[in-house]
Amino acid sequence: MKTGNNVAFNAKRSYKKSVKKDIRQMDMMVLPGFLLTLVFCYIPMFGVILAFKDFNPNVGILASKWVGFDNFKFFFESNDCLVLVRNTVLYALWFIVVGNFSNIVFAILCYNIKRKWALKYYQTTAILPTFMSIVLVSYIVYVILAPRSGVLNRLLTSVGYQPVDWYADPKYWPFILTLVKVWNGVGYGSLLYYATMVGIDESLFEAAEMDGANKMMQIIHIIIPEIMGLLCLQVIMGVGYAMSGDFGLFYQIPRNIGLLYPTTDILNTYIFRALQAGTSMGRTTAIGLFQSVSGVILLLVCNAFIRKVDSDKAMF
Repeated sequence: MKTGNNVAFNAKRSYKKSVKKDIRQMDMMVLPGFLLTLVFCYIPMFGVILAFKDFNPNVGILASKWVGFDNFKFFFESNDCLVLVRNTVLYALWFIVVGNFSNIVFAILCYNIKRKWALKYYQTTAILPTFMSIVLVSYIVYVILAPRSGVLNRLLTSVGYQPVDWYADPKYWPFILTLVKVWNGVGYGSLLYYATMVGIDESLFEAAEMDGANKMMQIIHIIIPEIMGLLCLQVIMGVGYAMSGDFGLFYQIPRNIGLLYPTTDILNTYIFRALQAGTSMGRTTAIGLFQSVSGVILLLVCNAFIRKVDSDKAMF
């Protein structure tokens, strides 16, 4: 009897040791990422006090004059504030809708492709733009839209229409930026949805076919409910980044042309130009802090709303 107890005790102790060893190994795997996040994300947060100071590089951050909320007041009272916030938020929300819709549609199309070589071809072709430099993408867009020698203007001229100076009229750019964003991101963005669809039990589709459900009904009643959790997560994360915007898209694609600012200028591009022009670092830091705090608030509100509708689909 005592021998049996000793065996059970030794087995339990060896199990605890193996569990502790596995936990230590996982901790060591997480450690590099934790250190990188600490060094590049949390330690630099000390710099947020610049938003409340008139920074003088000769005396340093701590010795610079404290100005309270004057840097925020300067931005909020400027003529650019309303346009910048409007563009940043509306583009972000629009890209969440259009981006997720196009990603889901492309993932569904790929899911219904039965030939492996065709599936690999379409997925590889769609994902290639994601790995292109945004500078290269901007040159491709310019080749298409160039005022005199652009492909699109030559096509318009060949069918009897007048060429359009795309880089002088801001009204075209919401559509152009949306098209570039979808083309650049649909291949990579659809992978998560496709992976979720691959994990759906095939017996659900077989049962639906036996009940007379066509492809559209299967998509609506099987695929959409299965990917809804992932969609909610993508929406929450997208709303969290709503105040940031894609700097490369809004700076490189319109080529930083002032005539297009009413529909292409966002907070990130404004901060970049302000730093180039020698604007006070306190004022640009204030805008960045406003972005960060607003992003956190939007994320919490969106997550709370989704948690109220369906707690299982919320991020936290």
